Amino acid sequence: MYKIFIVEDDPVICRTVCEHLSLWGYQARAVEDFSRVLEELLDFDPHLVLLDIGLPVHNGYYWCQELRKRSKVPVVFLSSASDNINIVTAIELGGDDFIAKPFDLTVLTAKIQAVLRRTYSLLGSTNLLEYGPAILDLGAETVAGPGGKLELTKNEFRILQVLMENGGHTVSRGDLMVRLWESESFIDDNTLTVNVSRLRKKLESVGLEGTLVTRKGLGYQFS
Repeated sequence: MYKIFIVEDDPVICRTVCEHLSLWGYQARAVEDFSRVLEELLDFDPHLVLLDIGLPVHNGYYWCQELRKRSKVPVVFLSSASDNINIVTAIELGGDDFIAKPFDLTVLTAKIQAVLRRTYSLLGSTNLLEYGPAILDLGAETVAGPGGKLELTKNEFRILQVLMENGGHTVSRGDLMVRLWESESFIDDNTLTVNVSRLRKKLESVGLEGTLVTRKGLGYQFS
């Protein structure tokens, strides 16, 4: 049973989401003390975190940064502050997805299922995917190049996996979003742009400059 930790200060939303997720077979728990979010989260050891931005004591960005120092557990932001600046900030600080309030519980469930699938379906795999000088470890979710090796976020890893599987061929933005988020209707186009930009910088840092190529109007290619 997947465990989901909810950091939300609206009691109605919190109760509704907890009850809904329980019906879907998840073990859901909400934070009790907003000054001890990290302690409660780590004690519960969830498979996924639902995190609001506007919270008492510290906002969601603060808690996401603190969590990322200790864990790679996927984080899905929930917020009515759904302008591009907040979405980009959430992703840059380590969020795996962003859901704008008010949201439909069906969409919330679909997003959670998609994140859980792409996060945990590869556990235990030790296969390596190689293309040119790049080596992608499918189990450890790391990429290695002439300049070293580094860890990738879940989204960065999935993007690179798809591009390397199609090495030398252009993958459209639409196809990438379908592979990452199951359906284009569930993902903001800007989120993909942010993740690709961050992935390109990481590739450059391990000596893989110029491997992630943007094909204007077509998509991306690992060359």
